[in-house]
Amino acid sequence: MSQIRNEPLSPAARQNSQQEQHTIHDACIIGGGVIGCSIARELSRYDIKLVLLEKNTDVAEGTTKANSAIVHAGYDAKPGSEKARTNVKGNQMFEAWCRELHVPFKRNTSLVLSFSDDGLKGLTELKTRGEANGVKGLHLLDRRQLQQREPRVSPAARAALLAETGGICCPYELTVALASQAVLNGLDLRLSCQAGRIRRLRDFFEIETSQGIVRSRILINAAGVYADEINNQLSSYTFKITARRGEYWLLDKAASDAFTATIFQMPTAMGKGILVSPTVDGTLILGPTAEDVPDKEDVRTTQQKLAEILETAAMSWADIPRHQFITAFSGLRAHADTNDFILGLSHDVPGLINAAGIESPGLTSAPAIGQELAELAAGLLQANNSPEANRKKSFEPAYKPVKPFREMNHQQRHQAILDNPRYGRIICRCEQVSEAEIRDAIRRPVGATTLDGVKRRTRAGMGRCQGGFCTPKVLSLLSEELEVSPLEITKAGGRSQILTGRIGEAGFDREEKRQHG
Repeated sequence: MSQIRNEPLSPAARQNSQQEQHTIHDACIIGGGVIGCSIARELSRYDIKLVLLEKNTDVAEGTTKANSAIVHAGYDAKPGSEKARTNVKGNQMFEAWCRELHVPFKRNTSLVLSFSDDGLKGLTELKTRGEANGVKGLHLLDRRQLQQREPRVSPAARAALLAETGGICCPYELTVALASQAVLNGLDLRLSCQAGRIRRLRDFFEIETSQGIVRSRILINAAGVYADEINNQLSSYTFKITARRGEYWLLDKAASDAFTATIFQMPTAMGKGILVSPTVDGTLILGPTAEDVPDKEDVRTTQQKLAEILETAAMSWADIPRHQFITAFSGLRAHADTNDFILGLSHDVPGLINAAGIESPGLTSAPAIGQELAELAAGLLQANNSPEANRKKSFEPAYKPVKPFREMNHQQRHQAILDNPRYGRIICRCEQVSEAEIRDAIRRPVGATTLDGVKRRTRAGMGRCQGGFCTPKVLSLLSEELEVSPLEITKAGGRSQILTGRIGEAGFDREEKRQHG
């Protein structure tokens, strides 16, 4: 969701609004990140009229696309908090969740390092806290045990807390899979749909959007950094969300064998600190920083913070190969002034359900939050005698994308090309992404419509050259599949067109101007 605006409806939106003036959805979700889509997937198990509004051109465009991709064990959150409860529950659900959704997941473990003898006390406190939260598989390691597990860890590290249940995943692939399965099971997904003014009328909500009026009996607020603006329009129980920016470095796959586990340092009040972690795709990330910013769209990277990452990460990894960085990026976390997740029914607005203040460990908590809030919403509908709010007798399984070429052995590749010659045309050299995969990414449920959309579904453009080789070919395939001019293809929606005109036409314009002075 982007900043809420109370602008007049466009003529097209007004017409759409008139056509839907008698339609009342059972549930409306605002926000297409991993939380909103996890709720949508679980609610699509029920025989209800369900809609999700996302202001961007794709799901996973906000916090979800730019975080650490860590599945946390649950030792850091305060015992008794929503963060602690949903973290541990979500972690236990995560592996099966990803398997059902056909997305990558690895239980790679995590380590929290201590660099002084006094630091052992802090590790012991973390272990005790984790055990109070119900985390299994926590162990204290001395320097020798640590070096045996991770030989590249800095010799300055004297001890560590091992969390066996720590893991890594791909948050944007996960969110696309959640949204796709929800759509296959009846979700009305409205992308490029900006939510604005919201009113509570009689027994339903009326939401003004850039695509017209949407009405719904239940409103689920999963709007990320803008969740406070949704809630505070309706409820006297207000809260404030601060955008907390985190910047990252990304390293090439050549550094992929440096670590097996995710390497943390002792957490602080601002978060879990600078980490060094492998990804499920074979790269390595360093970060994030933690900086509160007033602008909820401010995802800049800065020289100061990127330098801070290198200085701090060097405590964990003394010989960082700086020649292997391929890009830097940043994302925003939604930090609530309650210092905890805000989950469940509003105290004073019937039918309003909040999933707000979802910062770390929000990704890990997503399966638990999705399940619980979907059950809450369905229960409300059933209590209000909605005859449709029963579980469906059948539930369509998750869409299974075509197998990535990079994951095949020689024999599998040979057979894949025989079955589909488009596997034999490699579009992205760095990540070995074939034409078959890109066309599938565009055609599938909740398919890609932008270069970034293709990138998140296939990794085309995420490798060493960052799209320098494959961008023109991906653009051409998008143009062909979507049946639009190449001039209309964007990087990430909006006004991010890649091409501004045709060379021949531009040359004619220059010649015409020269001739006419």
